[in-house]
Amino acid sequence: MTNNPAVRYLLQAVNLFLFMALIAAFSSGPTVRQLEEGMAVVTLAFGHAGQPVRACHKRTPEELAALAPNMRAPMDCPRERSTLRVELFMDGKLIHDLTAPPPGAFKDQGVDIYENVTVPIGRHTFTVRMKDNDQSEDFIYSNDYSVNLAAAQLLFIDFSQQENGFIFN
Repeated sequence: MTNNPAVRYLLQAVNLFLFMALIAAFSSGPTVRQLEEGMAVVTLAFGHAGQPVRACHKRTPEELAALAPNMRAPMDCPRERSTLRVELFMDGKLIHDLTAPPPGAFKDQGVDIYENVTVPIGRHTFTVRMKDNDQSEDFIYSNDYSVNLAAAQLLFIDFSQQENGFIFN
């Protein structure tokens, strides 16, 4: 270690110069492309709880008598929810198919869905449909939307039970 102030200042300047050169090299380094040229993104993001797996059942007096006194609720309603099935079509072609079982120890919680699909730009018609009831073969919710997608545009698809279907933004 030197006690000469001129040498110390010179070494500090060299260290600072090297540090700044390193930062400059990384800041102007390779460019990152998150999306290919001529592509757009469709994001399907919502939370929804499926319908109960079966309807509530009114217990008979015999069933109630067989239960412990603290368990004698007159209605027997299941906690378990149905699996969600979501399909996304672009111009009549299936581009994303999702089956989401309900989480939780008793399979009684809502499902949170967040899916991104990269699609080419241009005019497209999207159809989203969802089935949230294991007792039904049909898709209960279905919506269509036509849009002209620009490069790097984000089409966001949400679900609202109050609106009785999907919302496109």
